[in-house]
Amino acid sequence: MNFKKPAGFGIRFVASFIDFLIISSIFGIVFYMINGNYSIEQTEEFTFQALYTLYLTITPILWGGYVIGKKICKVKIKRFNDDENPTILNMIMREMVGKYIIVLATFGISVLVSGLMVILREDKRAIHDFISGTYVNKE
Repeated sequence: MNFKKPAGFGIRFVASFIDFLIISSIFGIVFYMINGNYSIEQTEEFTFQALYTLYLTITPILWGGYVIGKKICKVKIKRFNDDENPTILNMIMREMVGKYIIVLATFGISVLVSGLMVILREDKRAIHDFISGTYVNKE
């Protein structure tokens, strides 16, 4: 596979951080309006984790491979084999299996391995990219 511009670790990290800041802020505002208080610790609760994973799974399907952070950073999730936008199956395998279930099963070690893979591999693909058949392209 000939990659035009695979997105490296730095830009992927920044995009993920932007996503977390935006989504946790929105969640915090809504939660504050409902309950009258908010704590950053609430981002560790199952409800936030489930909604955040759902956002990361559904948004790229509806928005052509982008989530907010990736759009801002001009990087995009694409299918590995045909360079098309990801499908629902790609995104379920990427976010729910590759980033959530595998991380829990390995007690977080897969996050470190994925980071090293993105840093060291020429194609910049992480574990969740291999599981889902995707890669991240810098435009």
